Amino acid sequence: MAKAGGFFFIVFGVTAFLGAVASINPIWLYGPYTPGQISAGSQPDWYMGWLDGLVRMSPPLETHAFGYTISWNILIPGLIVPGILFTGMALYPFIESWMTGDKREHHLLDRPRNAPNRTALGVMSLTFMLIALINGGNDIIATTFHLTINQIMWFSRISIFILPPLAFVITKRLCLSLQRADRDLVLHGRETGRLVMMPHGEFVEVHEPISPEKAWLLTQHEQTPALALEENDLRGVRRPGVLKNKLRARLSKAHAVSVPKVTAEDLKEIEHH
Repeated sequence: MAKAGGFFFIVFGVTAFLGAVASINPIWLYGPYTPGQISAGSQPDWYMGWLDGLVRMSPPLETHAFGYTISWNILIPGLIVPGILFTGMALYPFIESWMTGDKREHHLLDRPRNAPNRTALGVMSLTFMLIALINGGNDIIATTFHLTINQIMWFSRISIFILPPLAFVITKRLCLSLQRADRDLVLHGRETGRLVMMPHGEFVEVHEPISPEKAWLLTQHEQTPALALEENDLRGVRRPGVLKNKLRARLSKAHAVSVPKVTAEDLKEIEHH
């Protein structure tokens, strides 16, 4: 409690000091806000750029009902899409726990390659936000690269649906390839670049075994198997919530896809060769 209180007062003191001596966004130097005097080169802050890009790429959709106008081109990109993204970020740990059945606390980070679905989801989200961020500066990009606003607009509208899923697939395949490379490194060792000719004339490259510490680092991660959820119980009666269990089993199977890590039996088998 005392340590937390000390940290609080340190942060409070630094914040108060910055508020006294630092200037952030001195609007009194810019004059009154007049929308008609804003140039085409005005850009949002970097953390709002992706939202501005979503608003810019939205088609002009409006609904007039009961004397009110609902601007879907503002409501969807400015409220609904960010709500889905941030809600998904907050719920993902619970969703993954539900998929895998792992309810334990975890305090150590996983290597990105050993959590391919999690890494792929992160890259997919970053790709989505990067496309939206690029479209947030479409006027500057258009004048700099001699393009039209429509070209950048349609590129953003199409790529924001195509590139994020493509990034997910590519990232997951890369993670699995890196897992396979780790497995080969543990089994066969490190390449030395030295060639040896066998008595029968074959040339082979000599591999050097890696250290036990390195081998432990490459094999210490856990691999959670897919959940086995049967539709019927031991008496042959159909379990309640079959559709939910089917969905959970499919998600668990997709999440459990990985390259099997090296076991002691694999090392013993490779020693005999």
